[in-house]
Amino acid sequence: MVKHLTSSLVDVMYIFDEPSVGLHPRDVHRLNDLLRKLRDKGNTVLVVEHDPEVIKIADFVVDLGPLAGRRGGEVVFQGSFEALLKAPTLTGRHMKKALPMKAEFRKASGSIPIRKGKVNNLKNVSVDVPAGVFTVVTGVAGSGKSSLVHQTLVPQHPDAIVIDQAAVGANSRSNPATYTGIMDSVRKAFASANKVAPALFSFNSKGACDSCQGLGVVYTDLAYLDEVELPCEVCGGKRFKDEVLSYKLNGKSISDVLEMTVAQGLEYFTLKDVLAVLEAMRDVGLDYLSLGQPLSTLSGGECQRIKLAGELHKKGSLYIMDEPTTGLHMSDIARLLAIINRIVDEGNTMIVIEHNLDVIRNADWIIDMGPEGGYKGGTVLFQGTPRDLLAAENSLTARYLS
Repeated sequence: MVKHLTSSLVDVMYIFDEPSVGLHPRDVHRLNDLLRKLRDKGNTVLVVEHDPEVIKIADFVVDLGPLAGRRGGEVVFQGSFEALLKAPTLTGRHMKKALPMKAEFRKASGSIPIRKGKVNNLKNVSVDVPAGVFTVVTGVAGSGKSSLVHQTLVPQHPDAIVIDQAAVGANSRSNPATYTGIMDSVRKAFASANKVAPALFSFNSKGACDSCQGLGVVYTDLAYLDEVELPCEVCGGKRFKDEVLSYKLNGKSISDVLEMTVAQGLEYFTLKDVLAVLEAMRDVGLDYLSLGQPLSTLSGGECQRIKLAGELHKKGSLYIMDEPTTGLHMSDIARLLAIINRIVDEGNTMIVIEHNLDVIRNADWIIDMGPEGGYKGGTVLFQGTPRDLLAAENSLTARYLS
C-alpha cells in the first residue's frame, strides 16, 4: 500500500482482501488512513472486509448474503454505511452490537510455564499461562505474540494442539467427507446395502469414471495458453461410473450424498459415527459446506474450523489458535466463543492469539505484549483479567478495549 501511495498513477482500481487481518485496532486506524489516501489520489478502492472499523469509512457498501454457502450469493444491500445500519441484514444488525465484558472469570487449575523467550524481538520473556482457562494473547502487530506462543511455548510444550489456518487438503480429491473420516463409514454403508465392494464407492479407486479418473473434470493442454478445465462429458462431473451411481442408500446415490451440505447430511444419515462428526461441523459453523466440496476451495477460516471440529471430543489438552476470527462475519463471533468455552469447560486449556475486541472481552485471562512492534516490543505489558486490563495505562489494547 505504501508503495502505491508513492506512485504517480491515478484512476487505478485497487482490490484488497481483508487487509485488517493480523492488525491490532490501533493499526486498523492507520490502515484506514492509507485506504483514504489511495482514494483521494483519484483511485477506486474495493475492499472485502469484516472489520466494522473498516466498513465504517466506506463511501459505498455492498452486503452479500443472506447466509453462507448455497444460502448466500445474493446482494442483500447496497448503499451508504448510514443506510446499512438501518438494513435488516446480518451485517446491518451486528454493526450496532458489541459483545459485553465477561461477568465471571474461570479460576486456573494450574499453570503452563514459558521460560526465557528470546526468539525474534522477545526480551528474555518468562510467563506462566493459567491452565484450564481461556487465555488471549494480544498486542499490536509485531509485538511478539507469535514469537511467544508458536516459537517459544510450542517447542517447550510439544503436546500442544495447534489449530492454524493452513490448507487442510493437499489436492483437488480431498473434501470434508474424506478429511473428517466419515467417507469410510459411508462407503461401508453403501456396500452393505447393495452387497458390493466398498472400493466401488471411491472416486480414487474402482468406482472412478474411466474418462476423468474420478476428478470430475478434464484438463486440456493449449500449449502456450493456460490449461482449460471442463466438466467430464462422460460422468457429467459426478466422478463415478454409471454402474456405481445406480446403487442407492435410502434413495440416494453416492454422488447425491457428496452433493449434500452438512445440514442436509444431518437429516439423511442414521450412522452414529457420521452424525457425531457432522454435528461437530455444524457446531463450528460449517453446516453450509458440501460433503464433496474440494478442500482447496476453503478459506483460511474454514480450514481452521474444520480442524477444530475434529478436536472437539478431546479432554485435558492444550489448544492454541491463531486469529480464529479471520474470515468470520461479526455474527459468527458469538458462535466461535461458544465453541471455545465448550472446549475449556470440558477441562482443556485454550490459548488464542487475537485482536478482536469481542474475543478479548470474553477471555478469562489476558497476556498483552508490547508496547509497540519490532524492536520496541517483545515484553509482557500486562497479565490479568479483561476487567483489570482496562486500568493498564501503558497498554494500547486497554485504550481500545475501553
